[in-house]
Amino acid sequence: MSTQNQQTSQALPDAFTARLTTASVDQTIALGRELGECLQPGDVVALVGRLGAGKTHLSKGLALGLGVADAKNVNSPTFVLVNEYAGRSPIHHIDAYRLNDPIELDALGFDEMLTDGAIVLLEWADRVAAALPSGALWIEIETPSEDSRVFNLRTADAALAERLHRAALTTGPVDAITDPENPATDGPK
Repeated sequence: MSTQNQQTSQALPDAFTARLTTASVDQTIALGRELGECLQPGDVVALVGRLGAGKTHLSKGLALGLGVADAKNVNSPTFVLVNEYAGRSPIHHIDAYRLNDPIELDALGFDEMLTDGAIVLLEWADRVAAALPSGALWIEIETPSEDSRVFNLRTADAALAERLHRAALTTGPVDAITDPENPATDGPK
């Protein structure tokens, strides 16, 4: 995408933000499953976090929520760059760790992935942020301890925000869910 699109996406207010915590790998996968159930064709999930933060475990859960039968088939595509899975919609799982810039993401056929009715899961999304659509679901992962994870979610996509609100995301304690359009919903759920 062009720099202009990136500037536009930065100017859009978030329609949904949430801060969720998990205390184990199993809870992280369960959270991913709940999020995956909210996704529809055309959605892009941008995952950001240090090495070992849980991006791939969350991706396993996302894939389960999208109808992939076995999470064992979901692996980080670090060396192959893209894995594809069959779920209720095609799933493209990209690892951008080895990419140097958004041009290399485009060379993988990213634009085609966005238009083929698929859902895209993108690990190390911060490395190619300029290429992502403004409505991507950004999930930044913090690692406060060896087992616990904090997931900071945000999207400017109003339709995705509505689906996320309806899901009520029950896995793990919710520290805060905020809706910039409705301050009355701020705070723990």
